[in-house]
Amino acid sequence: MLLNLERLDLLIAHYVAGCLPEPAHILVGSHLEMQPSSGRLADSLDHLAGETLDATMPLALSSRDERLQTIFASRPRIDAPSLMADRRDPRLPRFLNAYAGRRLDDVPWKMKLPGLRQHVIEKSSGMEASLLWARPGRALPHHRHRGLELTLVLQGAFEDHRGAFGQGDVSVADETIVHRPVATNDSPCLCFSVLLAPIALSGPTFRIVADILGV
Repeated sequence: MLLNLERLDLLIAHYVAGCLPEPAHILVGSHLEMQPSSGRLADSLDHLAGETLDATMPLALSSRDERLQTIFASRPRIDAPSLMADRRDPRLPRFLNAYAGRRLDDVPWKMKLPGLRQHVIEKSSGMEASLLWARPGRALPHHRHRGLELTLVLQGAFEDHRGAFGQGDVSVADETIVHRPVATNDSPCLCFSVLLAPIALSGPTFRIVADILGV
């Protein structure tokens, strides 16, 4: 779990620097809303970055006009969410409300596996951002990662060999992590997931089949 926390701190630093892809930026921003201690860390890093910038001697900017055109043409980040009041869901962080664009009651869930539902918000060749809902006690198939997977717990909790992840926690999984997340038995688990590379099922065939069937 300590390694996960160290990776999360690094993600927060990248968030402050503004260099995360948009879905990851929204996930970390939502985490900061839900976890005041992480929000204070982000504020401290932002203050430190400002002091460093103030102490840095200015340099002439090459290709100024081209750089400005690129900035103005880029898609704006969702930093100040503004949704119609009837589309906001108080159960979701503001960042995720704006990104998902709908209330949880209106999410068009699709069954991914028995006891596991998914709603894909955005998908491209190198990224998938989605909401995941698992019934109590539901295990996801044992799998490994080919890249980064970020999972923010919105409701409920899940566990794997690293420990328990509750509301507001972020699981950071990369190529070094092979795991079998299991929703805790007391309530359903709702998560926001950002997958930056496909996963691959692993482990004994009988265990994979049982996990797929949800038994």
